[in-house]
Amino acid sequence: MAFAEFKWDDLIGEISGLSTVIIVVAFAVHVLMYFILWMWARRDLRAIATSLYDFTRRLKNQSLLEHRAHLSVQIEAFLADVNDVLDDPSRQEDRAALLDRMSVLDEKRRYLNSMFFETVYNITRTMIEAYPLGGVLGTILAIGAALQLDAAANDVVSVSSIVGRFGEAIWSTFAGLMAAILLMFINSMVETGFERLTESRRHVRETIARAKRELFLHVSPRPASTEKSAQGTSS
Repeated sequence: MAFAEFKWDDLIGEISGLSTVIIVVAFAVHVLMYFILWMWARRDLRAIATSLYDFTRRLKNQSLLEHRAHLSVQIEAFLADVNDVLDDPSRQEDRAALLDRMSVLDEKRRYLNSMFFETVYNITRTMIEAYPLGGVLGTILAIGAALQLDAAANDVVSVSSIVGRFGEAIWSTFAGLMAAILLMFINSMVETGFERLTESRRHVRETIARAKRELFLHVSPRPASTEKSAQGTSS
């Protein structure tokens, strides 16, 4: 039993001593996750914008944007081009071209699936709140380690032993608070872009659904009517 208690006391002391290092390592991993999410969002935005450009290519009055324009702005412009075609029944040639290119968007459907991305981002954002709690936990462990150390030596708990461990507690709390502040700043910089990606995906899904509904309904029957008129002319 004494051996188990000794090991438990050692474990508390080791964890309290490493609490600051653990927080710093977790912070580095957290920053890496934000970088991965940023690259992920850029890749999906670029894929969606490229797909919509191919989808609206050679349409009359196609939007021409600078290459420096933000990808979400390009996506909104291409969606506006598609909606212009859908709102104008007289543009039968453009409607037929969009119907023929519908497979382009179907091949890129996986970039419109946002559940996994949003789940990972939500976890990454929510876990920022754990850093101040981790700092407080490091403080509690440091003080607890001092108490356990004196209790194991059968001595009265001295102020000096608590103060010695309290230095570790201060750095643990400082690291937790600073990590939370820096991660909140990073989140504020990328949050708008991630929200625009979610909105762009939703707008693209809605536009694709509308395009399929209207194009298949109004464009597909044209060949049949054309054949009937051709047969009537030949007869």
